[in-house]
Amino acid sequence: MTELRQKMIRAMELGNLSDNTQRRYLEAVTGLAKHYHQSPDQLTKEMIEDYLLYLKNDKGNAPNSCASTLSGLRFFYKNVTKQKISIDYSLARKVQKLPTVLPQEDIENIINATDNLKHRLILMTTYSAGLRASEVTALKPKHIESKKMLIKVEKGKGGKDRYTLLAKRLLPELRHYYKKFRPQTYLFPSSHKHKKHQPLTYESVRNIYEKARKKAGVKDGVGIHTMRHSFATHLLEAGYDIRKIQV
Repeated sequence: MTELRQKMIRAMELGNLSDNTQRRYLEAVTGLAKHYHQSPDQLTKEMIEDYLLYLKNDKGNAPNSCASTLSGLRFFYKNVTKQKISIDYSLARKVQKLPTVLPQEDIENIINATDNLKHRLILMTTYSAGLRASEVTALKPKHIESKKMLIKVEKGKGGKDRYTLLAKRLLPELRHYYKKFRPQTYLFPSSHKHKKHQPLTYESVRNIYEKARKKAGVKDGVGIHTMRHSFATHLLEAGYDIRKIQV
């Protein structure tokens, strides 16, 4: 599948898909290939349908997960393979539940649960700026605009740039972190000695959060996206205008 994988990555790059979307789409195609132990370009439409029904009915995957897999396979068979298999059906999604919001005390306990300075700053930045995990990993030192008290987010959701808050409490912590580690390319680079100029992966950031959450004894709030949801709710509770929070 090496050649097909390269073709798919190229097609996704040309389509300007986000890193997270690319990761999910690749996982969708890889899962299909492993299920049948065959190259995905050798499968029939009926085999693809059987696999989706297996995920939905036998494996019990959540509707959103099935829909994500479907999107990945639809992209693959539309943009990568020579034989065009039309996947023109859809999988119904559940009504989205309200996101979990943790009290500020729990957020603080999670941030303080790690003794690793870099990990602590990753969690603190994620929460205080309301960032997505992919946006935290893409931060560079130049994005911290201390004079304006803003953090620039480049190519966020939808490939758009935006600014978010640079908290007064976060700035001195970031300065201390910068003086100690002197990050060059990325603010929070990979810890691997051969990848020091590459960003942390999504999985690394997710694991940092989950490890800290469990160490802090916080049972709710699975998933680092909880930090972003809590940030928005806490601003609202503090009296910020909802339109400003959305922007």
